[in-house]
Amino acid sequence: MKIFILGANGMLARALINELSGEDLFLGDLPDFNLLKFDELEEKISAVKPEVIINAAAYTNADACETDQNACLAVNGEAVGNLAKIAKKIKAVLVHFSTDYVFNGQNQEGYQEDATLDPLNVYGNSKALGERLLRENYDQFYLIRTAWLYGLNGKNFVDTIIDLSVKQETIKVVNDQFGSPTYTKDLAQAVHQLIIDKKPFGIYHRTNDGKASWYDLAVKVKELKNFSAEIQSASSQEISRSAVRPANSVLISTKLPALRSWQEALADYLNLQ
Repeated sequence: MKIFILGANGMLARALINELSGEDLFLGDLPDFNLLKFDELEEKISAVKPEVIINAAAYTNADACETDQNACLAVNGEAVGNLAKIAKKIKAVLVHFSTDYVFNGQNQEGYQEDATLDPLNVYGNSKALGERLLRENYDQFYLIRTAWLYGLNGKNFVDTIIDLSVKQETIKVVNDQFGSPTYTKDLAQAVHQLIIDKKPFGIYHRTNDGKASWYDLAVKVKELKNFSAEIQSASSQEISRSAVRPANSVLISTKLPALRSWQEALADYLNLQ
Protein backbone atom coordinates (compact mmCIF):
# COMPACT_ATOMS: atom_id res chain seq x y z
CA MET A 1 0.00 0.00 0.00
CA LYS A 2 1.37 3.42 -0.98
CA ILE A 3 1.02 5.72 2.06
CA PHE A 4 2.07 9.36 2.36
CA ILE A 5 2.72 10.55 5.95
CA LEU A 6 2.79 14.28 6.64
CA GLY A 7 4.42 15.66 9.79
CA ALA A 8 6.90 12.79 9.51
CA ASN A 9 9.32 14.09 12.16
CA GLY A 10 6.69 14.26 14.92
CA MET A 11 6.16 11.84 17.81
CA LEU A 12 2.98 10.28 16.41
CA ALA A 13 4.37 10.05 12.90
CA ARG A 14 7.45 8.21 14.13
CA ALA A 15 5.21 5.57 15.71
CA LEU A 16 3.20 5.35 12.48
CA ILE A 17 6.36 4.96 10.41
CA ASN A 18 7.49 2.09 12.64
CA GLU A 19 4.07 0.40 12.53
CA LEU A 20 3.68 0.83 8.76
CA SER A 21 7.24 -0.13 7.86
CA GLY A 22 6.01 -2.98 5.68
CA GLU A 23 4.05 -0.60 3.46
CA ASP A 24 5.34 1.63 0.65
CA LEU A 25 5.93 4.82 2.65
CA PHE A 26 6.53 8.39 1.48
CA LEU A 27 7.41 10.93 4.16
CA GLY A 28 6.98 14.69 4.26
CA ASP A 29 7.63 17.44 6.80
CA LEU A 30 8.79 21.03 7.03
CA PRO A 31 10.39 22.80 5.26
CA ASP A 32 9.87 20.75 2.08
CA PHE A 33 6.22 19.93 2.79
CA ASN A 34 4.44 22.99 4.16
CA LEU A 35 0.73 22.53 4.86
CA LEU A 36 0.17 26.24 4.28
CA LYS A 37 1.52 26.17 0.72
CA PHE A 38 -1.42 24.51 -0.98
CA ASP A 39 -0.23 24.52 -4.61
CA GLU A 40 3.20 23.11 -3.78
CA LEU A 41 1.72 20.50 -1.47
CA GLU A 42 -0.81 19.40 -4.08
CA GLU A 43 1.90 19.06 -6.72
CA LYS A 44 4.21 16.99 -4.50
CA ILE A 45 1.52 14.67 -3.15
CA SER A 46 -0.11 14.22 -6.56
CA ALA A 47 3.25 13.20 -8.04
CA VAL A 48 3.39 10.27 -5.59
CA LYS A 49 -0.27 9.23 -6.12
CA PRO A 50 -0.65 7.62 -2.68
CA GLU A 51 -3.59 5.39 -1.84
CA VAL A 52 -3.64 6.80 1.70
CA ILE A 53 -2.60 10.20 3.07
CA ILE A 54 -1.99 10.36 6.82
CA ASN A 55 -1.90 13.86 8.27
CA ALA A 56 0.13 13.66 11.48
CA ALA A 57 1.16 17.32 11.25
CA ALA A 58 -0.39 19.77 13.71
CA TYR A 59 0.18 22.81 15.90
CA THR A 60 -0.15 21.03 19.25
CA ASN A 61 1.02 23.58 21.85
CA ALA A 62 -2.33 24.60 23.32
CA ASP A 63 -0.91 27.47 25.39
CA ALA A 64 1.07 28.92 22.47
CA CYS A 65 -2.09 28.80 20.33
CA GLU A 66 -3.68 31.38 22.62
CA THR A 67 -1.24 34.04 21.39
CA ASP A 68 -0.41 32.56 17.97
CA GLN A 69 -3.99 32.17 16.86
CA ASN A 70 -3.58 32.77 13.13
CA ALA A 71 -0.91 30.11 12.70
CA CYS A 72 -2.81 27.66 14.89
CA LEU A 73 -6.04 28.08 12.91
CA ALA A 74 -4.19 27.90 9.60
CA VAL A 75 -2.32 24.65 10.37
CA ASN A 76 -5.00 22.81 12.35
CA GLY A 77 -7.98 24.20 10.45
CA GLU A 78 -7.62 25.64 6.96
CA ALA A 79 -4.81 23.29 5.89
CA VAL A 80 -6.98 20.27 6.69
CA GLY A 81 -9.63 21.48 4.27
CA ASN A 82 -6.96 21.86 1.60
CA LEU A 83 -5.64 18.35 2.27
CA ALA A 84 -9.17 17.03 1.88
CA LYS A 85 -9.36 18.69 -1.55
CA ILE A 86 -6.04 17.13 -2.57
CA ALA A 87 -7.13 13.68 -1.35
CA LYS A 88 -10.42 13.98 -3.23
CA LYS A 89 -8.65 14.99 -6.45
CA ILE A 90 -6.33 11.97 -6.41
CA LYS A 91 -8.92 9.62 -4.83
CA ALA A 92 -6.80 8.85 -1.77
CA VAL A 93 -8.14 7.92 1.65
CA LEU A 94 -7.34 10.69 4.15
CA VAL A 95 -6.48 9.89 7.77
CA HIS A 96 -6.56 12.92 10.06
CA PHE A 97 -6.17 13.27 13.83
CA SER A 98 -8.22 15.42 16.14
CA THR A 99 -8.38 15.82 19.89
CA ASP A 100 -10.44 15.55 23.08
CA TYR A 101 -10.05 19.34 23.34
CA VAL A 102 -12.91 19.82 20.86
CA PHE A 103 -15.23 19.12 23.82
CA ASN A 104 -16.00 21.34 26.82
CA GLY A 105 -15.33 18.63 29.42
CA GLN A 106 -18.57 19.11 31.34
CA ASN A 107 -19.98 15.65 30.61
CA GLN A 108 -18.83 13.39 33.45
CA GLU A 109 -19.56 10.27 31.40
CA GLY A 110 -17.17 11.26 28.60
CA TYR A 111 -17.75 11.82 24.89
CA GLN A 112 -18.90 9.51 22.10
CA GLU A 113 -18.06 10.08 18.43
CA ASP A 114 -21.29 11.98 17.71
CA ALA A 115 -21.08 14.35 20.70
CA THR A 116 -21.53 18.07 20.08
CA LEU A 117 -18.30 20.03 19.72
CA ASP A 118 -17.79 22.91 22.15
CA PRO A 119 -14.08 23.74 22.53
CA LEU A 120 -12.82 25.95 25.36
CA ASN A 121 -9.58 27.24 23.85
CA VAL A 122 -8.00 28.32 20.54
CA TYR A 123 -6.33 24.95 20.01
CA GLY A 124 -9.67 23.17 20.41
CA ASN A 125 -11.32 25.68 18.09
CA SER A 126 -8.64 25.13 15.45
CA LYS A 127 -9.08 21.35 15.58
CA ALA A 128 -12.87 21.72 15.41
CA LEU A 129 -12.43 23.92 12.34
CA GLY A 130 -10.24 21.23 10.77
CA GLU A 131 -12.92 18.62 11.43
CA ARG A 132 -15.59 20.79 9.80
CA LEU A 133 -13.52 21.59 6.72
CA LEU A 134 -12.59 17.93 6.33
CA ARG A 135 -16.23 16.86 6.32
CA GLU A 136 -17.24 19.67 3.97
CA ASN A 137 -14.60 18.86 1.35
CA TYR A 138 -14.39 15.05 1.27
CA ASP A 139 -16.17 11.91 2.43
CA GLN A 140 -13.49 9.22 2.23
CA PHE A 141 -11.73 9.94 5.51
CA TYR A 142 -10.91 8.48 8.89
CA LEU A 143 -11.10 11.26 11.47
CA ILE A 144 -9.44 9.87 14.57
CA ARG A 145 -9.85 11.70 17.85
CA THR A 146 -7.24 10.82 20.43
CA ALA A 147 -5.84 12.30 23.65
CA TRP A 148 -2.93 12.74 26.03
CA LEU A 149 -0.32 11.21 23.71
CA TYR A 150 3.09 10.02 24.84
CA GLY A 151 5.71 7.91 23.09
CA LEU A 152 9.24 7.75 21.76
CA ASN A 153 10.85 10.59 19.82
CA GLY A 154 8.87 13.52 21.17
CA LYS A 155 8.19 15.81 24.09
CA ASN A 156 5.40 14.45 26.29
CA PHE A 157 4.04 14.52 29.83
CA VAL A 158 5.41 11.12 30.88
CA ASP A 159 8.98 11.98 29.92
CA THR A 160 8.62 15.42 31.52
CA ILE A 161 7.67 13.84 34.87
CA ILE A 162 10.69 11.55 34.70
CA ASP A 163 12.99 14.46 33.84
CA LEU A 164 11.60 16.58 36.69
CA SER A 165 12.05 13.71 39.15
CA VAL A 166 15.80 14.08 38.72
CA LYS A 167 15.78 17.86 39.18
CA GLN A 168 13.12 18.43 41.85
CA GLU A 169 12.20 16.92 45.20
CA THR A 170 8.49 17.66 44.66
CA ILE A 171 6.44 17.87 41.46
CA LYS A 172 3.03 19.56 41.45
CA VAL A 173 0.52 17.99 39.08
CA VAL A 174 -3.08 18.90 38.26
CA ASN A 175 -5.68 16.62 39.85
CA ASP A 176 -8.96 17.93 38.38
CA GLN A 177 -8.53 17.33 34.64
CA PHE A 178 -9.42 13.83 33.45
CA GLY A 179 -8.74 12.04 30.18
CA SER A 180 -7.32 8.86 28.65
CA PRO A 181 -3.49 8.70 28.41
CA THR A 182 -2.56 7.11 25.08
CA TYR A 183 0.64 5.43 23.88
CA THR A 184 1.52 6.39 20.31
CA LYS A 185 2.53 2.78 19.57
CA ASP A 186 -1.00 1.59 20.37
CA LEU A 187 -2.59 4.41 18.40
CA ALA A 188 -0.42 3.65 15.37
CA GLN A 189 -1.43 -0.01 15.50
CA ALA A 190 -5.10 0.99 15.73
CA VAL A 191 -4.76 3.28 12.70
CA HIS A 192 -3.08 0.52 10.68
CA GLN A 193 -5.85 -1.92 11.58
CA LEU A 194 -8.52 0.61 10.62
CA ILE A 195 -6.98 0.98 7.16
CA ILE A 196 -6.41 -2.76 6.66
CA ASP A 197 -9.96 -3.66 7.70
CA LYS A 198 -11.37 -0.92 5.44
CA LYS A 199 -13.78 0.15 8.15
CA PRO A 200 -16.58 2.55 7.15
CA PHE A 201 -15.33 6.10 6.73
CA GLY A 202 -16.09 8.58 9.50
CA ILE A 203 -15.11 9.55 13.04
CA TYR A 204 -13.41 7.14 15.43
CA HIS A 205 -12.23 7.55 19.03
CA ARG A 206 -8.94 5.75 19.68
CA THR A 207 -7.30 6.05 23.10
CA ASN A 208 -6.01 3.59 25.64
CA ASP A 209 -8.84 2.38 27.84
CA GLY A 210 -9.63 3.95 31.20
CA LYS A 211 -9.76 7.35 32.89
CA ALA A 212 -7.04 9.23 34.76
CA SER A 213 -6.16 12.69 35.97
CA TRP A 214 -2.74 14.12 35.19
CA TYR A 215 -1.98 13.50 38.88
CA ASP A 216 -3.03 9.83 38.56
CA LEU A 217 -0.78 9.46 35.55
CA ALA A 218 2.20 11.05 37.32
CA VAL A 219 1.70 8.83 40.38
CA LYS A 220 1.66 5.75 38.14
CA VAL A 221 4.88 6.89 36.46
CA LYS A 222 6.49 7.29 39.90
CA GLU A 223 5.30 3.83 40.91
CA LEU A 224 6.68 2.19 37.77
CA LYS A 225 9.98 4.11 37.70
CA ASN A 226 10.40 4.03 41.49
CA PHE A 227 11.92 7.50 41.81
CA SER A 228 12.09 9.40 45.10
CA ALA A 229 10.57 12.76 44.10
CA GLU A 230 7.16 13.43 45.66
CA ILE A 231 4.13 13.94 43.41
CA GLN A 232 1.91 16.67 44.90
CA SER A 233 -1.73 17.10 43.95
CA ALA A 234 -2.82 20.57 42.79
CA SER A 235 -5.91 22.16 41.27
CA SER A 236 -6.11 23.81 37.86
CA GLN A 237 -6.39 27.16 39.63
CA GLU A 238 -3.11 26.55 41.44
CA ILE A 239 -1.29 25.70 38.21
CA SER A 240 -2.41 28.44 35.85
CA ARG A 241 -2.05 27.89 32.09
CA SER A 242 -2.83 30.20 29.18
CA ALA A 243 -5.32 27.81 27.60
CA VAL A 244 -8.35 26.59 29.57
CA ARG A 245 -8.47 22.78 29.65
CA PRO A 246 -11.62 20.61 29.69
CA ALA A 247 -12.25 19.05 33.11
CA ASN A 248 -13.31 15.64 31.79
CA SER A 249 -12.50 14.83 28.18
CA VAL A 250 -12.52 11.02 28.20
CA LEU A 251 -13.22 9.73 24.67
CA ILE A 252 -15.66 6.82 24.43
CA SER A 253 -15.32 4.41 21.50
CA THR A 254 -18.69 3.05 20.35
CA LYS A 255 -17.57 1.78 16.94
CA LEU A 256 -14.54 -0.35 17.79
CA PRO A 257 -13.39 -2.44 20.78
CA ALA A 258 -11.40 -0.57 23.41
CA LEU A 259 -7.62 -0.61 23.26
CA ARG A 260 -5.67 -2.02 26.21
CA SER A 261 -5.71 -0.13 29.50
CA TRP A 262 -3.62 3.01 29.87
CA GLN A 263 -1.85 1.41 32.85
CA GLU A 264 -0.70 -1.58 30.77
CA ALA A 265 0.38 0.63 27.88
CA LEU A 266 2.32 2.94 30.19
CA ALA A 267 4.19 0.00 31.76
CA ASP A 268 5.10 -1.19 28.26
CA TYR A 269 6.43 2.24 27.31
CA LEU A 270 8.44 2.70 30.50
CA ASN A 271 10.09 -0.69 30.03
CA LEU A 272 11.81 0.90 27.04
CA GLN A 273 13.31 3.71 29.12
